[in-house]
Amino acid sequence: MHPVVLTDEDLASAEQKVLPNTPVVMLNLVAFNSSALYEDSSFSACSGTEAYFQRYAPAFRQAAAAAGVEGIKVLYVGAVAATLVGPADPRWDAMALVEYPDFEALRKVLQSPLYKAEAEPHRKAALKAWQFTMTTRPR
Repeated sequence: MHPVVLTDEDLASAEQKVLPNTPVVMLNLVAFNSSALYEDSSFSACSGTEAYFQRYAPAFRQAAAAAGVEGIKVLYVGAVAATLVGPADPRWDAMALVEYPDFEALRKVLQSPLYKAEAEPHRKAALKAWQFTMTTRPR
């Protein structure tokens, strides 16, 4: 399976691990393709970094707004400078922490037709590796 594919089964499995109406913070660790690898040749050439930050991120925001999802907060985005402890491969290029009001809000965006048509192609083209981890506050 492609390392940046997120399936409905992945979402259903994750949803079972969190209580309804519980805020979640998603940790995104991403490694970029040097050049975006689009399946659709109608997209102009760009780097994976550009595809992610200049194409995917705005399309994600648009899909969230169209789905009526509010309260998404980008807590932090940063370049990964070094990994002190952990696997050397893949080497992550950037990370982001994004808070959602609950898992259902995240799922609603990711399963929306607008996300699948307008955002997902940029994410797939941009990333050579992706770790998408759901976190909640300790109880």
